[in-house]
Amino acid sequence: MKTPILENNSVQKIEIIKVKGQSAFNFTDDIAVEEPLEIRVSYHTNGDKNTKNISVTMRTPGNDAELAAGFLFTEGIISSNNQIQNVGHQQAECSRNQENIIIADLIEDFIPKLANTDRNFYTTSSCGVCGKGSIESIRTVSPFQNITRTQQNISVETLYSLPEKLRSFQSNFSSTGGIHASGLFSLEGDLLALREDVGRHNALDKLIGHALFTDQLPLQDKILLLSGRASFELIQKAAMAGISFVVAIGAPSSLAVDLAKEFDITLLGFLRENRFNIYHLGENFKIENAV
Repeated sequence: MKTPILENNSVQKIEIIKVKGQSAFNFTDDIAVEEPLEIRVSYHTNGDKNTKNISVTMRTPGNDAELAAGFLFTEGIISSNNQIQNVGHQQAECSRNQENIIIADLIEDFIPKLANTDRNFYTTSSCGVCGKGSIESIRTVSPFQNITRTQQNISVETLYSLPEKLRSFQSNFSSTGGIHASGLFSLEGDLLALREDVGRHNALDKLIGHALFTDQLPLQDKILLLSGRASFELIQKAAMAGISFVVAIGAPSSLAVDLAKEFDITLLGFLRENRFNIYHLGENFKIENAV
């Protein structure tokens, strides 16, 4: 299976000095590229075209259209792929600026929910919640909150196989050691899509943007695997996409557990080859040979 990954401009080669024991030598190393991306929306009111700067986020270049669309969706600014007419990089005299500005042109009869942008929309690659007005302002109601969920069984063997499958497709992590990943799996453990980024929330926005563009939402019959910890914002984004089964290689935060319970999202953490912790088990899931 060929799984989409980052584009070539996500990794940069630099010359470093590597030290081992008492020896030092020159070495060509790979590092993850981190650059700002300004996300804008363009929409019409009373026949006039308006453009609004929505966010500046530090990201790894690649899949920028998916990142922008996923961000707008998980923030509740749009609710459907059909509300986007086009999304692409802004034309600018400076090629570097052009690569780092992306604009989503919305359809003419749609007004975006810009009231949902009540935060200082500068985010860092490690913390997508920075600048939020309050916890309550990001408890966005998922459009898929009331979807019907069927009873599902997942084997522990399937769960134990996920980390290695994710790592095997994480080419940029292998070369840099500095990239987060979000992977989407079937309930049988097949890797369906993978996105990487220096920011864990960006990686998930790219993945959800991919699902939005390919009309796969909601993702209630899929497993989301996070390469690091599970933060509040990642669970919020999962809830927005209708994801009801989230697994993290690292630990969840207390707010992530609270939100998982609020949306009845199964949340597992510290997944290793033969162990994991269950922080919340959704009513419609049974983990065979474990619970």
